[in-house]
Amino acid sequence: MRVLITGARGFIGSSLAENAVKMGYEVLGIGRSAQPPPDWPGNYAWADVALTDLAPMINGFAPDLVAHCAGSASVMSSLASPLDDLRATVLTLANTLDGIRRSKLRPVLIFPSSAAVYGNPEHLPVSEDGPCRPISPYGFHKLAAELLVHEYRTCYSLPAVICRIFSVLGERQRRLLLWDLYQQFIGPSAEVVIQGNGDESRDFIHVDELCDTLLELHRHAETLPTDNCTINVASGIETRIKTVALLVKEVLASNKPIIFSGVQRVGDPIRWAADRTKLDDLRTEIRIPKLSISIEKVIRSWQQG
Repeated sequence: MRVLITGARGFIGSSLAENAVKMGYEVLGIGRSAQPPPDWPGNYAWADVALTDLAPMINGFAPDLVAHCAGSASVMSSLASPLDDLRATVLTLANTLDGIRRSKLRPVLIFPSSAAVYGNPEHLPVSEDGPCRPISPYGFHKLAAELLVHEYRTCYSLPAVICRIFSVLGERQRRLLLWDLYQQFIGPSAEVVIQGNGDESRDFIHVDELCDTLLELHRHAETLPTDNCTINVASGIETRIKTVALLVKEVLASNKPIIFSGVQRVGDPIRWAADRTKLDDLRTEIRIPKLSISIEKVIRSWQQG
């Protein structure tokens, strides 16, 4: 199988390439830098995914799967610069979709969307049929991008799957909650300070499980109904932030106290947990590693440099 990945330098894009190559797939990454990342495992091409005509690249590489991993990845950045976030999320996807439309091929498109489209769900676990009420520009733009996918499925019969990803952790991710906790525990501060009260929750999945899911779902794109191609990708397990902090503390054998500020971060949901019934119906014999195992695996990798 041939996999074309936009956003090759990002956390999910680079992790997906690594996993795809391990499975024996041929990979072409597209990124905004002239040179690929130092450890990039496949072919690489420079392009501005929002502006470059991608049809020639698609025709030349002939991918079976296009994974659109380009775009924004930060709620805080979207709040600071919503127009930049819109360009990064919506325009890059629109150009990728139209590149496929104008090519001679019909590869499956996988769009990694976000659970941010749900905002603060009324009920947990939240299913794909739950109401979408974003609370950040990041969430609104992911939802707008999802509408583009539906447009090209409906109007041009483009096979595609929308994956609403909840919270991902992995060795290449040097940002967000786990990285911040790690940096605070090993840093010079006398205590670890976390926003909120610690009862906020997320639904975590390791990036390897995410990548396995993305690579497998291309087989189901043709069978999913045009108006029902959205799938939650998560563990289905709700975990409180204070639990994550304690797990990191245990792995690092730290004596630092954990302090919660009580101040909620703007744009972040309070609680998340995915209903993964739809995903489980498509994928069988799935074993989700314990979160404690995944956290220790990631932290040990960071410690090794």
